[in-house]
Amino acid sequence: MAEDMFLFWGSGSPPCWRAMIALEEKGLQGYKNKLLSFEKGEHKQPEVLEVNPRGQLPAFRHGEKKVNESLAICMYLESQFKSRGTQLIPDKAADQALVYQRAFEGLVLQQKLVDLLMYARHVPEEERQETTMKRNMEAASAEAQLWEGHVQEGSCLAGKDFTMADVVVYPVVALMFRLGLSTEKYPKLSQYNDFLKDRPSIKATYPPHWLESPPTSDLLKSL
Repeated sequence: MAEDMFLFWGSGSPPCWRAMIALEEKGLQGYKNKLLSFEKGEHKQPEVLEVNPRGQLPAFRHGEKKVNESLAICMYLESQFKSRGTQLIPDKAADQALVYQRAFEGLVLQQKLVDLLMYARHVPEEERQETTMKRNMEAASAEAQLWEGHVQEGSCLAGKDFTMADVVVYPVVALMFRLGLSTEKYPKLSQYNDFLKDRPSIKATYPPHWLESPPTSDLLKSL
């Protein structure tokens, strides 16, 4: 089963991390995998392009089947192994609705963060437009405040049970706090981050370079 799976991934990437959390939650430990360096451009190697022509991570193969978008990987695993491990999509329609809503909303949070990070990291400081940086920061701030309102104390994102919503969103929240998001300004998100950080699936897949080195950026300190 898991021995027929192969995952190309990168450390610290929320899309990669969520795929790995899903694999753990479904009890599919033992899958083959290869850690690649974004900095060295290893995600553009031929072996990755053969699975994902876009040269993006994660790139996932299960036997002859190829699935690459991270949410698609998570949904595929839940569909194919529904009775195995953690049930990530509940049966009741009302519960499903909230899980799907939060999971897909999580991709919006991720994109706001990506827009901010890519501009700050890849546009030379002397070429940055103050208005663009301000607009990206304001958009990310508004989205973070929305999520602060979503979180309930001592709970997962869609209720008491860990679901696909948490698989998708937790890695983004964890990255935001690593980048300096204020625990005082976002106490509920901070509590959510602490609430899940010791979950076995999250600890088992924690980005290795985060364990080895402290944060190198406080970009979100003023968010």
